[in-house]
Amino acid sequence: MSRVSLSFPAVDAGVGGMMASWWDEINESVEWQDGIFFTLCAVYALVSIVALIQLIRIELRVPEYGWTTQKVFHLMNFIVNGVRAIVFGFHKQVFLLHPKALTMVLLDLPGLLFFSTYTLLVLFWAEIYHQARSLPTDKLRIFYFSINGAIYFIQACIWVYLWIDDNSIAEFIGKIFIAG
Repeated sequence: MSRVSLSFPAVDAGVGGMMASWWDEINESVEWQDGIFFTLCAVYALVSIVALIQLIRIELRVPEYGWTTQKVFHLMNFIVNGVRAIVFGFHKQVFLLHPKALTMVLLDLPGLLFFSTYTLLVLFWAEIYHQARSLPTDKLRIFYFSINGAIYFIQACIWVYLWIDDNSIAEFIGKIFIAG
């Protein structure tokens, strides 16, 4: 990754200069970076645990309903935030993985799962809307699975291509796709 130096001569003097040097000091500090990554790990782990506790509470309260949309939503939040906590907790090892495609999988997978989690939320609200209007809801789940399947398929193709031919253009396309 290349660095872009932002320099503003009018700001570099005085308070602006102190802020710039403060930022450079933090940006170059391994201790600060580790602290930030481990803090993010703890926060994501906490959110993951809360989602798991909520899932368990719902299951204990109404076990007869099986896997409802709400239960799946909490399960997916548990998985998404748990994977992110693991990635942040083991950030040094993640960035040293070879081939580069493995690193990309670990970094992109939580984003894909996040996409699926919140498209599930959209599906839930679409089902409520359709039921309120007495419209059929049978095709909504097919649409949900089709959209998610297409996104996962495209991302898997990008990962396989990166595994076969590790180049910066494919990596850039992978980053743009997952960001979109």
